[in-house]
Amino acid sequence: MSPDLRKHEFVIRCRELAARHRLLLDGVFATALLVIQLPQRVPGPLGLTLLIALHVPLIWRRSRPVPAFWAVLALAVVCDLQARPYEPRKPFVFAVLVVAVYAVALHEPDRRRLWYAVAGAELASAIMVSSARSWSEYSGGLLFVSALLAAAASLGVVRQTRRAYLAELEERARRLELQSDQQAKLAVAAERARIAREMHDIVAHNLTVMVALADGAALTAIRAPDRAADTMHKVSATGRQALGEMRRLLGLLRDDVPSPPIRAPQPGFADLDGLIAQVRAAGLTVTVDQDGAPAEEWGPGAGLTAYRLVQEALTNTLKHAGPGASARVSLRYEPHGMELSVTDDGRTPARAPATSGGHGLAGMAERVGSYDGTIDSGPLAGGGWRVHARLAFGAVS
Repeated sequence: MSPDLRKHEFVIRCRELAARHRLLLDGVFATALLVIQLPQRVPGPLGLTLLIALHVPLIWRRSRPVPAFWAVLALAVVCDLQARPYEPRKPFVFAVLVVAVYAVALHEPDRRRLWYAVAGAELASAIMVSSARSWSEYSGGLLFVSALLAAAASLGVVRQTRRAYLAELEERARRLELQSDQQAKLAVAAERARIAREMHDIVAHNLTVMVALADGAALTAIRAPDRAADTMHKVSATGRQALGEMRRLLGLLRDDVPSPPIRAPQPGFADLDGLIAQVRAAGLTVTVDQDGAPAEEWGPGAGLTAYRLVQEALTNTLKHAGPGASARVSLRYEPHGMELSVTDDGRTPARAPATSGGHGLAGMAERVGSYDGTIDSGPLAGGGWRVHARLAFGAVS
């Protein structure tokens, strides 16, 4: 541990100890001030008693600064009146009074009470100095006491302001740290939700393709074993691809990874042909209509969104359209977005709309919403199902 750190910890421990025993420390301070004042010429037991009583309110100068000040003020006047025949007689009275004014300036947040205290101390000082032997002694003594009181009040106000400023800085730092921690947690939650959505898309699509391929291989195993073997190779390749993507995504969810692993490239517009080929291999006839081309400035997020929309729609067709169904994918690119639709001519079972709570279709609606787009899905009049979406990539900042 460095010396600076040890010093800092020592200071913190001392402050904590002082906070726990504040009243005891204030009592020690009042006693020390009394001991310093004892060499003064005090007239008899009554004067000594008044001197001790004058210091007692200082024990509560931090917890009750205003009552402690007025108690000191009253006792100071009594001490002065009782000690008037003796010289020197006032230094200890003024010292305790200055300490009481400083305590009010430092610990009392209401500044009006400080000004009342300073005015009272000035009036009491004028009374106590009035027993001076000459005008010069009176004016000099009053000016000296006034300077002490003004210095004590100013120093207390400065220290109180500095404490408030430091407390505000600490509170602001605490709020910023809390806000940063909350933002980090929200970012982690959003990232995990995104990863969960990606996993659903990957698993649902690849398993659907694998089931379709396996069914095809089972039907052709006896009549065309070579074709069945080729189909099973495709099942194996699709499974390996899904397993690799799942491992990558699960790696991002691990808490014990010291730093995020390097992400593999996400699919985009260029991978749509491979997706269509994969679905065709699973036995679904897919026709593609494309008008225009995607803009480079749209970024990878736009391509991933379009890819996942087509993937989810074709996966639902594989699941629900039935044997012999075909699908059509229409892609129309515009300067600031695109229009995408996937239709099939299969059976029209009760499929959840895109805005429902289904994981896949709800994920489609969420993806589209992130680009200020719209999506709707439903059965066609002549049979089949249609998913239609409009995406505004140019509107994304």
